[in-house]
Amino acid sequence: MQTSTSVPGRGARRTLPSRHSGTSEDQELVYRMASCPPGPQRAALREQAIRAFLPMARRIARRHSTHAEGEEDLYQVACMGLVKAVDRFDPRRGHAFLSYAVPTVDGEVRRHLRDCAWDLRVPRALQDKHRRLRAAQETLRRSGHGDGGSAAELARATGMAGEDVRLALQVEGARRPASLDEERGFGRAGPLAETLGAEDPALDRVTDRVALRAVLRALPARERRVLCLYFLESLTQQQVAQAVGLSQMHVSRLISQSCARLRDRLAER
Repeated sequence: MQTSTSVPGRGARRTLPSRHSGTSEDQELVYRMASCPPGPQRAALREQAIRAFLPMARRIARRHSTHAEGEEDLYQVACMGLVKAVDRFDPRRGHAFLSYAVPTVDGEVRRHLRDCAWDLRVPRALQDKHRRLRAAQETLRRSGHGDGGSAAELARATGMAGEDVRLALQVEGARRPASLDEERGFGRAGPLAETLGAEDPALDRVTDRVALRAVLRALPARERRVLCLYFLESLTQQQVAQAVGLSQMHVSRLISQSCARLRDRLAER
């Protein structure tokens, strides 16, 4: 049978259950803290309660730890969740402390993994699929699939579509993308950055293209169309003439005159 303990407060007196049947001595610390007014005694009980449940926080951190997200980092997050659980627990609701603390700590760790463990931002729906995929891979590895299973096996295990499985597999690179300073190649001769890309030769023409676009607007519409068909769509002068309804000779003169006008205007800029 439960007894009640008075709790000082504003207004009407409130009561808290002093003991829940089946609670451990560690959980009793939380109930005693809740029934204690603010002060040194409450602070001491709070610290004792947090210390008593640190092993629970450690177990939850270990459950979520991976090679990318170390156990110690997650343990710190789990400890933050434990502190929140101790501070926010309300025994008047009639629940055991562990039934509140475990989901609270677990949720804190999951939020950290969702919001802080990704170097590149990934939509939450895709993160959830990636988490399901990792759990299925671990199950398949325990059953003898050293590589975590093929895409088809993962699709069957998770019930996800093949395209979703492929996307979730690609997302792994967003957790810890390779550093450009990381040494790669045979004998690790140089950083990854030196093996990627090269200077784009088109960059030298960017300024000319921007300037040309400005002066092109000053040409008549028919001349712009002739230049577009001839230079951009690579039509012959005869094909351009048929498209605009002019003779081939007229098209040739328009191209020469337009190019000369563009050169003069570019020289003036």
